[in-house]
Amino acid sequence: MSGFVGALVDAWSELRHHKLRVMLSLIGIAVSVGAIAAVVCLGEYQRQVQTEQSDRYGGRLATVQVTAYTTDGSAMDWLSFDERVDRVSERFAFSHRTRVVDGLSVGVQTPDQLQSTPLKLVDPAHPVIHRTPLLEGRWLRDADSELLASPVVVTEALWDSFGRPALDGFTIGLDGALAGTHPVVGVTPRQYLGDEEKLVTALFDSYVAGVDTFPGDASVMWEMWVPDDMVAEIGPVLAMDLRAGLDGVDVGVMRTDWGSRPELQQSFALFEIITGSIAGLVLLLGGLGLVNIQLVAMRQRIREIGVRRSFGATGGRIFTSVLLESVVATAVAGIVGIAIAIAIMRAPFVLQMFQGLQDVPPFPLRAAVIGLIAAVAIGALAGFIPALVAVRAKVIDALRF
Repeated sequence: MSGFVGALVDAWSELRHHKLRVMLSLIGIAVSVGAIAAVVCLGEYQRQVQTEQSDRYGGRLATVQVTAYTTDGSAMDWLSFDERVDRVSERFAFSHRTRVVDGLSVGVQTPDQLQSTPLKLVDPAHPVIHRTPLLEGRWLRDADSELLASPVVVTEALWDSFGRPALDGFTIGLDGALAGTHPVVGVTPRQYLGDEEKLVTALFDSYVAGVDTFPGDASVMWEMWVPDDMVAEIGPVLAMDLRAGLDGVDVGVMRTDWGSRPELQQSFALFEIITGSIAGLVLLLGGLGLVNIQLVAMRQRIREIGVRRSFGATGGRIFTSVLLESVVATAVAGIVGIAIAIAIMRAPFVLQMFQGLQDVPPFPLRAAVIGLIAAVAIGALAGFIPALVAVRAKVIDALRF
């Protein structure tokens, strides 16, 4: 152990003595290690972006969806089945549960005309489960259903048709079951360039307070956010409880979040493999350049090696010392490269590349570990050949003038 520590001290002394040579030779290594760490971090950013996009459509990890329809084609009693879902859900105590109703429409009085606009009914937990972003204002709350004029949320395209007024005091007139004037408390942004969907989102309870049933073309489903490690157990039991003693209705229970689609995980891994391979190739090229520099430097240090051997330094000590010079140098370069990668990945211009990212992941520890291991490995490879040259140098030849 003392011999290894001594060799490490010798290696550090040599690095300090040849600062300029070391700095010039390790710039490429630092850049390459930083690139590897940045690639791993970019992979985490890309994974988070795709996860959030998937959450907006299929729900967070893990979301269970319940659907139902009659087997004879008759109208479904949605309100009665909703009470059944309520009773069954009490057993599981779901932290977040929402009802989602599509297929409805409502008349919206715009400054130009009365427009028939799609209407979506949800519960306050819906934007949490689906990670729905807001451009302005807030989302709907449980207490909103108790107001005489229940608030609504509109899309950006519908907001534009009113001239993008301030939400403080902005109201819209609706007809049908929600007939009246309703305050607009939130605006959802466009999902893509050119998105002109006009949609009104209201609370489920606010709508059913004025109706006895839903139109025949309405589609109602229930979504529950459950722990990922328990979804395999909860799903079958939930389906069994909902179907128990129920005739003439087919109940479907399925998982809709991205965790049920392994192809997304494969795409994440493929992205990291491709970009990581490119950075690894750059690191390998930097290592080859370091080998050449170390060999040239070793020929200039032959006399130094001979003096050390004449004073009793063993071949193993010489080999370890020369090898550790390269390893220590590349390790320092790796640390510098990782620090640069962290600074760059937290820069505003990088985060702007991932606009819409709600939860920016921290710099992954595995990126730093992978980068440091890569730096040490390339240092060992780059120092092995010069270390062999140093060991095989004959004392008499090294000391000859």
